[in-house]
Amino acid sequence: MKKFCVVLLMSLVVVSCGSKRKIVTKKKDSRPKIEQVSTPTETPTETIGLPPKTSSPQMNSTEAYIAYYSAIAQEEMRKYKIPASITLAQGILESGSGKGRLAVEANNHFGIKCHGWTGEKIYHDDDASQECFRKYTYAKSSFEDHSLFLTSRSRYSKLFQLREDDYKSWAKGLRAAGYATDRRYPEKLISLIERYKLYRYDDEVLGNYTPKNVSTSETALTHIVVKGDTLYSLSRKYNLTVEQLKSLNNLKTNDLSIGQVLKLN
Repeated sequence: MKKFCVVLLMSLVVVSCGSKRKIVTKKKDSRPKIEQVSTPTETPTETIGLPPKTSSPQMNSTEAYIAYYSAIAQEEMRKYKIPASITLAQGILESGSGKGRLAVEANNHFGIKCHGWTGEKIYHDDDASQECFRKYTYAKSSFEDHSLFLTSRSRYSKLFQLREDDYKSWAKGLRAAGYATDRRYPEKLISLIERYKLYRYDDEVLGNYTPKNVSTSETALTHIVVKGDTLYSLSRKYNLTVEQLKSLNNLKTNDLSIGQVLKLN
């Protein structure tokens, strides 16, 4: 009996020790490792065919249109002698400041119809249902075709006998030559030109920077920044130094944004 008790006691000790070893045995860590994943930086893309958003939220769509396309209108004026103010006013009126269907879907800013056009076409309701209009790959091509349209048709030849800064006569001459059927077309163009001071773009091309049709108290000259402008190029253009431009406009850096209005005096 005594021997049996000793054997039983030893068995309990062995079982107890084995159980204790199981409790303290380290288990393999099953927690998943967290990997650091970097989020790629998105690269902004430029919208093609439409005026880009500017950093001046107070600008309306017409002002943004002018800021973006004025340089193209001036380039056309240098090549074809058509006032930039007239080109811009027609573009604003015909395209709804770039928001009309023909401008958005066909880059057609002047409502030019097909008339023997062999390129791409778009059909749109105008004087009649589903009329044929020209479709361009780039908006700039629409501006150039507008210039060619006026210079290649004899009915517009009298326009080119007018002074390039006589936007009122140009507006009336377009209507007289049959460009538009709207009797108020000249008044609409003149109103846009004077409201947004589009004549200053004619003055810049002709080398005259003094605004027309302003009172003597309105002597402040300004420039709306367009694509490609730099402080250096503007300093050369207006016979000012870069430092003078920065001082007049309280600029701390040389950075400019499209649509920004700069004081010139």
